[in-house]
Amino acid sequence: MSAGNVILRFENVSFSYTDDKPILDEASFSVREDAKITIMGQNGAGKSTLFKLILGGLQPTSGKVFIRDNSSIAIALQVMPKEFFEHTILEYFATAFEEKKYNLQKLVDDVLDVVQLSIPMERKVRELSGGQQARLLLAYALIQKPDILLLDEPTNNLDASGIEHLTGFLMMYEKTVIVISHDANFLNAFTDGVLNLDFYTKKVEQYVGNYFNVTEQIAAQIEREEKKNAQLRKNIQDRKDKVNFFAHKGGKMRKLASKLKEEVAEDEENMVDVKRDDKTIREFEIPAQHWSEVVVSINKVGIVLNHERVWKDVDIKLWRGHRLMITGPNGIGKSTLLRELALSDTDGAVIAPNVKVGYYRQDFSGLDFDKTVYEALAEMMDIPDNQTIYATGAAFLLTSELMKNTVGSLSEGQKGLLCYARFVLQEPGLLILDEPTNHINFRHLPVIAKAIDSFAGVIILVSHMPEFVEQIRTTQELNLSRLA
Repeated sequence: MSAGNVILRFENVSFSYTDDKPILDEASFSVREDAKITIMGQNGAGKSTLFKLILGGLQPTSGKVFIRDNSSIAIALQVMPKEFFEHTILEYFATAFEEKKYNLQKLVDDVLDVVQLSIPMERKVRELSGGQQARLLLAYALIQKPDILLLDEPTNNLDASGIEHLTGFLMMYEKTVIVISHDANFLNAFTDGVLNLDFYTKKVEQYVGNYFNVTEQIAAQIEREEKKNAQLRKNIQDRKDKVNFFAHKGGKMRKLASKLKEEVAEDEENMVDVKRDDKTIREFEIPAQHWSEVVVSINKVGIVLNHERVWKDVDIKLWRGHRLMITGPNGIGKSTLLRELALSDTDGAVIAPNVKVGYYRQDFSGLDFDKTVYEALAEMMDIPDNQTIYATGAAFLLTSELMKNTVGSLSEGQKGLLCYARFVLQEPGLLILDEPTNHINFRHLPVIAKAIDSFAGVIILVSHMPEFVEQIRTTQELNLSRLA
């Protein structure tokens, strides 16, 4: 890590939302100025909670968070808050400052240039695509010129050029950056240290090195601990066998048995708690609704050119087993097309009546955040069955305890897993997937890709993650930029 002065320090910080469910347990670590730090840990481990503690939105249950005097902090959130949807671009950036900025227009122009976003100042935030909103969220943090920049899943919704530009920017950024992301390649490009939130011990472990180096360190640590315990278990069993043999003998043999018992007790004390790796969801199948006719017909699509939407004629018919990949740069209209199709809100496309549609929305706005997790799963079944609902939830790491919580209380990653659990229960004929890797722990992605690739129904997919897309067979591609 950087050799500069410490700018952030956690000292024996514990935190819990309820008395019996700790998120952090006496976490201690420090971050030096100009460091580039990754926070890693499985979905629900408390990564976003750690950010809230740094920002001061939450206070520790015990322990202290120290921020160096006058160090400013800004965060690029992973999802645009709905309260800003009706703001114009200029109005949105005005909320970043406590006092009125008379040169706001110039500041906004400069920061939008940094994130490579060109949009009229009078546009409403809600009119922007997911990728454009991702760049806007980053620009909102940067315009504040913080000493500590917090990035929460900054690559979500960004196209390849956007991720490449962000990576280069962060490598050159001369202040402290702390990032939560599940994009391993992105993280490895600029990280010089890792804070690992252990889901099981609730501790924070600090590592030096790039992302891939740290994951190798953790794997090696687990292997060492398992080998040590295996040797100790062998020693313990050998001595116990001898104790049983010598215990019934007389004199010196009995004394030897007593000594061996002491050695067994010592070896048992030396057994270590093996660091447990993050859980990965097990393989699953999304059952497909049977359909013998055309599932989807698309005859025209809207694309955005020079900030205006224009309609282009196409001729696409999708039958069971067909997979359509929709491509194009951020802002051209991919998410709008998927949303209108899923909600039957366009004259340009028709989904056959009675086809069940599974829709993964990149911002999870299709989920009712006020319902419990159990209710969100139960509504996918014609006749809810408790055993099936709980078993399906557990397969996606949604425990019986989480089932009682509201959807809104889940981490973003857990909401993503909830969507896949809903598909399993729904048995859709059509899957519409808008950035289906968003927020998902990279360990789960190969399992999810395999399930999607095995799905027998129709798939319409938008994704900016090439290594994920490569694992899914597609039959057609609709490149919106070629329609321009």
